[in-house]
Amino acid sequence: MPASRLHRVAVLVLKGAKPLDVGIPAQVFTTRASMPYEVRVCGATPGVVTGGDGLAYYVAHGLDALAWADIVFVPGYRFPDRDDPPQAVLDALIAAHDRGARLAAISTGAFALAATGLLDGRRATTHWHYTRALMARHPLVQVDENVLFVDEGSLLTSAGAASGIDLCLHILRADHGVAASNHAARRLVAAPYRSGGQAQYVPRSVPEPLGERFGATREWALRHLGEPLTLDVLARQAGVSPRTFSRRFVEETGYTPMQWVLRARIDLARELLERSKRSVEQIAADVGLGTGANLRLHFQRVLGTTPSEYRRTFTRGE
Repeated sequence: MPASRLHRVAVLVLKGAKPLDVGIPAQVFTTRASMPYEVRVCGATPGVVTGGDGLAYYVAHGLDALAWADIVFVPGYRFPDRDDPPQAVLDALIAAHDRGARLAAISTGAFALAATGLLDGRRATTHWHYTRALMARHPLVQVDENVLFVDEGSLLTSAGAASGIDLCLHILRADHGVAASNHAARRLVAAPYRSGGQAQYVPRSVPEPLGERFGATREWALRHLGEPLTLDVLARQAGVSPRTFSRRFVEETGYTPMQWVLRARIDLARELLERSKRSVEQIAADVGLGTGANLRLHFQRVLGTTPSEYRRTFTRGE
């Protein structure tokens, strides 16, 4: 991708910033041949920023980076419920949002976004330890404490530090497709999808559940998507009754087993559309959906587009 088309990412380091929260977006979107992003780490002013956990950061850029960026990440910071960031920081965040930049908070970075007023009337999340404090400090924000991240379009928030990876992969998946996000997940040795009480999908995708009771069964199913997979087959593989398997599977993932299988098949179809020249009919057979018509039907229902449109969007003319 030409340099002029690189997505511009600013990571805003505030006083008390947590090291993992700063490092996650900087590493996920690191400038490299396989990643069409350019990253600038910034602060309220260039220079040294005192962080949390005994660390300090030297940032080369000030708030001008927010005027430059397409995406602004606000990492979490210590004691977010005591004081708001400086007004100049809040004004710069508002200005960036007003001109069309996306603002994405990791963990307690949600407090900074809430302080701008931009989250009023919108869903948001933060680290579980601070959800009550966020509700109390910003009562107009609709705090959801049961998810890993919330996507409100131009405003995105995530829970704890590790959830920042989920949010970054979600953004990458929406920008450049499943293959790119899966490549980044493998580089980070991270799960491409996780759920945290509710399925996270925009675009909708198969989550990696928190529970591990049926982890081996899910891995087996992912290797056999092209074969007939029924509730009885999956339950037999798990060594439990279909009724028990179905009930526990929903508890762990938020999906019925067959809903999960369908989304796994759609995700595999997406990657084949991005990475191969196989026809829609061939891909439908490969992923266990039978016919091209069946694949088109489920693709439209799950992703709101057609396989052909999806391929045109994410192959970028390659």
